[in-house]
Amino acid sequence: MSVVTLRIPDEKHMRLKQLAASRNTSVNRLLDELATIVLVQHDVTVQFRAAAEKGDPARGLTLLDKLDAHFGI
Repeated sequence: MSVVTLRIPDEKHMRLKQLAASRNTSVNRLLDELATIVLVQHDVTVQFRAAAEKGDPARGLTLLDKLDAHFGI
């Protein structure tokens, strides 16, 4: 496991601590979850663009549906 030092304003850190507490988790776990969400969004975008370049609209729409389902849209 890696260690990352993140420099953020004190007010933002305080808000993250409050958010984490409201979700009954740690700031570390909250940031790990947020990083996972960003990576999933990135991966789906890359897959969508690759499918679009191949001219496969059905596959692209399937990936968009997966993204919507993941975020409950």
